[in-house]
Amino acid sequence: MDVFSCIATRHSTRKFKEEPVPQELLDKVIEAGRQAPSGKHKNQNHFLVIRKQETMQELAALVRQEFAKMEVTPENDDNFGGAIRASKKGSYNFLYNPAAFIIVANKKDYGNNFADASCAMQNMMLAANAVGLGSCWINQLRWLQGNPVLTAYLQKLGMKEDEAVYASLSLGYPDTQDGLPNRRIVPVTGNPVTYVD
Repeated sequence: MDVFSCIATRHSTRKFKEEPVPQELLDKVIEAGRQAPSGKHKNQNHFLVIRKQETMQELAALVRQEFAKMEVTPENDDNFGGAIRASKKGSYNFLYNPAAFIIVANKKDYGNNFADASCAMQNMMLAANAVGLGSCWINQLRWLQGNPVLTAYLQKLGMKEDEAVYASLSLGYPDTQDGLPNRRIVPVTGNPVTYVD
């Protein structure tokens, strides 16, 4: 698949098969993230890769618990008001039951932390599409950045004290009829372009 087709046909997957991803494919996706551009070539993204379903379930339960403690406000409603409401009902499933969950952390005091993590995420999502895997960018850990309960749990998993989560990715085989990601090409609306001569 050429790079332009890979970009045009990449879509988020929100339903995964209960099938493990072979280590070789997981390594390819992660290596694509590690090869991403980095400000001043610092390469400070820290990839925490979770494959155990029990760990993903623990993490999801903690996220629901912490969102349920919050109240919806005009300031947060557009971003994660829905997460708060669903968590209060106990029905919030945001990981979509992937085979692997990749957390991208970076240094809290580094000015390009979010940019570097975003570049890694795009590389990993494109690599996933290229090898027939589905992926979905997950914002919930970033929305709870600085939450002491979640921070302590993530540090138990290996995140350093001077790091925070800037992005995360659900990854696995899509639960589709042909087992492949949704690769239809959708016309782009919005995203205007202005050429300035």
